[in-house]
Amino acid sequence: MKGMNNSLLEINLSKQEVNDLPLSDEILNDYIGGRGLGVKLFTDRIAPQVDALSPENVMIFTTGPFGGTSIPTNGRFSLVTKSPLTHGIFYSNSGGFFAPVMKKCGFDGILIEGTLKQPGYILINGDEGATIKDASSIWGLDTEQTLRKLKEVEGDKIHVLSIGPAGENLVKIAAIMNDADRAFGRGGVGAVMGSKKLKAIVVKGGSKKTEVNDPELLKKFVKVAMDKIKVVPITRISLPKMGTAALVNVINTLGMLPINNFQKGYDERAAQVSGEAIEKQILQKDEGCFACPIRCGRMTKAGDMEGKGPEYESVWALGPNLGIYDLITVTQANYLCNKLGIDTISCGGSIACGMELQEKGLLKDNDLKFGNAAILKELVKKIAEKEGIGAELSEGSAYLAKKYGTPDSAIHVKGLELPAYDPRGAVGHALGYATSTRGGCHLTGYLASLEIFAAPKKIDRFTIAGKPDLLALKQNQKATEDSLVICAFAGWALGLDYYARLLRAITGIEYDVMELTKIGERIYTLERLFNLREGIGKEADTLPPRFLNEPLKEGFSKDNVVPLQKMLDQYYYVRGWDENGVPKPDKIKQLGIEFS
Repeated sequence: MKGMNNSLLEINLSKQEVNDLPLSDEILNDYIGGRGLGVKLFTDRIAPQVDALSPENVMIFTTGPFGGTSIPTNGRFSLVTKSPLTHGIFYSNSGGFFAPVMKKCGFDGILIEGTLKQPGYILINGDEGATIKDASSIWGLDTEQTLRKLKEVEGDKIHVLSIGPAGENLVKIAAIMNDADRAFGRGGVGAVMGSKKLKAIVVKGGSKKTEVNDPELLKKFVKVAMDKIKVVPITRISLPKMGTAALVNVINTLGMLPINNFQKGYDERAAQVSGEAIEKQILQKDEGCFACPIRCGRMTKAGDMEGKGPEYESVWALGPNLGIYDLITVTQANYLCNKLGIDTISCGGSIACGMELQEKGLLKDNDLKFGNAAILKELVKKIAEKEGIGAELSEGSAYLAKKYGTPDSAIHVKGLELPAYDPRGAVGHALGYATSTRGGCHLTGYLASLEIFAAPKKIDRFTIAGKPDLLALKQNQKATEDSLVICAFAGWALGLDYYARLLRAITGIEYDVMELTKIGERIYTLERLFNLREGIGKEADTLPPRFLNEPLKEGFSKDNVVPLQKMLDQYYYVRGWDENGVPKPDKIKQLGIEFS
């Protein structure tokens, strides 16, 4: 298939075996690449009820047909595995420069299974293939130290996925860091890598070029795509100028910026940690991924530390959600999460849960209280090392709140802490949280684009009319975008119709919007079927009780709760699922899914 190498690198750590497996055109036609390819390979491989931290769990890193071409923002790639936090299927996405080099090495994906007896790392060296090497000298290092050490050994022109101490210690909110400052962040995927005693994956070299069916046509389409990105305000102005943290003031103004573990939706102090504040006080320069004209990354300096970020979700999770508005402290905590390999959203969500438990008198830790910026950095370190209260926080908020007898204080869906949009301020977005196959995720559908940002049109953020239909469509389309693979921000300027043109130019296959949407539905439904097999069904398609029963008392989202059940039944109907959220046999047959 043009645009792909039709090749999967399979590595069995237990057996120390490396194989190059062919990928059929049939599987690529049905699932494309990226997330879809990873989901298909994963669900074909994993037996029921496998422990996420056992050797039987697999990790699958995949790129797609856009990777390695001239298409803007094509440098992203996917990871699919089973999450130790949600116990369900988990897909993640990261950018940077790793994926294009992996593809130049001749591989569309890397499948890793088993576990090493001693710490090791994988080296994929150009056209020479892959080897497993000893990592005893770098085990215990943080991600920045690991990157520096590996560059000393393997040369400067490498790209590295690595875990920090959090992953090594099997912290269930641990991340895999991509060249030390990007992340496969959510779901505890760093713990999966740590359970395999795998410190890092290194790529370098490679001479394989992505073969394109019609280079001249692709060149024309790419030019138009670049023009579109330069016209749309969010990709032309907001993201390049202030990065994702431009959202802080916007979401706060709407009264849906979660404050103090989602107990409020507005605080005037939020401006102190906004994108505008970052630009004025700590910004050094902008930064971007491979083939990215948007360059939303922020390289910053906070006090005596410097690094990348914080992004919107990170600045909120480690800031307003903890009642902290000191930009320097929040930014330094973000740097520490990157170095130690911790997901910032779940880190902040777990700490916020602990602070609420302390506020209620259930957790006897006088320092663990909203607004106490002095303890934040030390808490991050304790989580990575599972020290003291950090050992409990490292298990995630659902575990923590259940242990102290008040599960409602954990703000999560399916075990995954919610991101920085209070669902009482946008009910379609709320339905997306409840039905996401990976848990509390804002990117699985992202109806906020319509309800908040009027892209491509504005819809009432408080009405339920049409939301189930729109959400199912957006979830399907996002699954396709994640399979191509391309940055979500490009979607603000482009769209599935334009992606179909680009894909036709690359592959020579006559894809259209209908076919790409069906592929997305196939992927989403297969994820649902896997979760159902693992015991994650209708009862998990819900929200924390406070969003269903407790209206916000301030801001422009006050007096609202989420009418979830009214939307959920219609959502199941639209998807062709029964009243229990189980895909009907005729829907499975229509999508051509084989799964048991």
